[in-house]
Amino acid sequence: MRLPFLDKALELQLPSKADALPGRSLALPLPKSHFVLGTPLQGDFAQLEQVLFGMGCFWGAERKFWELAGVHTTAVGYAGGLTPNPTYEEVCGGLTGHTEVVLVVFEPQQLSFEVLLQLFWETHNPTQGMRQGNDVGTQYRSAIYTFTEPQLALAARSKSAYAERLQTAGFGGITTELRAASEFYYAEPYHQQYLGKNPRGYCGLKGTGVSCPVGLQP
Repeated sequence: MRLPFLDKALELQLPSKADALPGRSLALPLPKSHFVLGTPLQGDFAQLEQVLFGMGCFWGAERKFWELAGVHTTAVGYAGGLTPNPTYEEVCGGLTGHTEVVLVVFEPQQLSFEVLLQLFWETHNPTQGMRQGNDVGTQYRSAIYTFTEPQLALAARSKSAYAERLQTAGFGGITTELRAASEFYYAEPYHQQYLGKNPRGYCGLKGTGVSCPVGLQP
């Protein structure tokens, strides 16, 4: 489901702290387990790693990651903005500063961070700024929010390497936001594993057709 943007003048602009919606103190309700994998959506995830990816509409992006062997669980939500515990409607309104993201919790002994980065770069267009395909707005911007310094360093190297490939193929510069993760807010229950519950549902993901180099360790 795509909601019409509430104010076209703000569609491509991130709000200031003064303009951001106040949000709420209580988190939205959340299912206990992943609809497809059966694993918990929340927990301390000891011995596992986490990362947040923004690739446009989070429905299709989440499915890409839960299909990978070595992924423990996934969940969709909002990050990168200012409003605590926002609703989907608030995020779509453009006054939270958040983008739609997928939380990926993975087993590093089974699945490398490099493979996740390769899937991230190749399955969306990271050059489009505040949009992804026909989905336009700050909530659709490309982003990688990392949880460790090694993740951040490797993501930065992959961004540089992929930028060269894209430039050679005639694309513009990468606009992906890359930084350490701040607070992640889980989206409403009906968004979680949406395409697992609705296999014919909307998915606007479309890559550039340019492959991403692997083997990015120094």
